Amino acid sequence: RYREALVKWDEALQLTPEDATLYEMKSQVLMSLHEMFPAVHAAEMAVQRNPRSWDAWQTLGRAQLGLGEIALAIRSFQVSLHIFPMNPEVWKEDLSWARKLQEQQKATKTESVQALAKGKELAQESIPDYDFESDEIVAVCAAIAEKEKALSAAKTMVIVSASGTVETVTEQDNCPATPDETLFIRAR
Repeated sequence: RYREALVKWDEALQLTPEDATLYEMKSQVLMSLHEMFPAVHAAEMAVQRNPRSWDAWQTLGRAQLGLGEIALAIRSFQVSLHIFPMNPEVWKEDLSWARKLQEQQKATKTESVQALAKGKELAQESIPDYDFESDEIVAVCAAIAEKEKALSAAKTMVIVSASGTVETVTEQDNCPATPDETLFIRAR
């Protein structure tokens, strides 16, 4: 009945808006509902109202972890431990878990950077280094040039007249034959 609890926390906060404990408990309910942004906001309000409340800092750290803000969560857990150093729950559960997450995050980033660098190396290796002055390349270029000469010698064009007739004409000695007197579109 978390939704009902939220209504009650909001009613209580209307009556006593400076009570840090109410904000901290509201944050816990919001985390149970997986509403992390409002949970962080409520925990920040609790810390703002009572900066010496170790449990408000602990709740803020847990809410920040819910958002994926590992570095901020570690800082919040450290403040909580600074206020109450003998709290085994923060030492053994919260802070150790957050540090493990931070190590995993660093390892993942390192792996992804290494994979990206390896991918770039493979991409550079996969491009062969061609010798553009080899006999085979020169022969291919010469063959392509000969074919282009033959095509350009037989100048073929499509003529569309103003009347709408379409005719393919081969031009010889620069004397084009047009079907009508008016040239509408001339395309190669």
